[in-house]
Amino acid sequence: MSETQQERQGNRLSKIITRTGDAGTTGLGDGSRTTKDSLRIDAIGEVDELNSGLGVLLCEELPDNVRAALLDIQNDLFDLGGELCLPGMSLIKEAQVGRLEAQAEAFNADLPRLKEFILPGGTRAAALAHLSRTVCRRAERAMVRLHHAENLSEPARRYVNRLSDLLFILGRALNRAGGRGDVLWQKAKNAE
Repeated sequence: MSETQQERQGNRLSKIITRTGDAGTTGLGDGSRTTKDSLRIDAIGEVDELNSGLGVLLCEELPDNVRAALLDIQNDLFDLGGELCLPGMSLIKEAQVGRLEAQAEAFNADLPRLKEFILPGGTRAAALAHLSRTVCRRAERAMVRLHHAENLSEPARRYVNRLSDLLFILGRALNRAGGRGDVLWQKAKNAE
């Protein structure tokens, strides 16, 4: 990044009210402008909401290994937002996807095998992990829509897919860490 780009970045980060979006457009990282309802901005917003949801989850009392994993994920999601903000940029790498896969396997290894569907709930931390999982799936859908219009990197698309799986597993792990089991779906519970 050149000194001029760094100066612009510093000014952009310190000046919050710019009024440049009042007409319904917003700036991308490459300096171009797009509408605030574009597919790209929708995907960026979904990833931002996911990162914010993980921030709420991080306010809970969590096992150290879960906290460390979530902090790494938050940084990855900021990278993903940067990738989405800069058309043609690829910031999410296969190593980050591989890290999620390894974490999913490690956390899942300590959990009992699922024989029934589970409901999102149990402890507050588990419920927040499940809520983040659903936001992650929405972010993935937004990225798929964007990918149909413009090419997105395969690692970025794979990352959000793996992340939703990991968040499902973390929901189960957090229930177990909180002394609760899975909340099981009861087929036809309310049928008459």
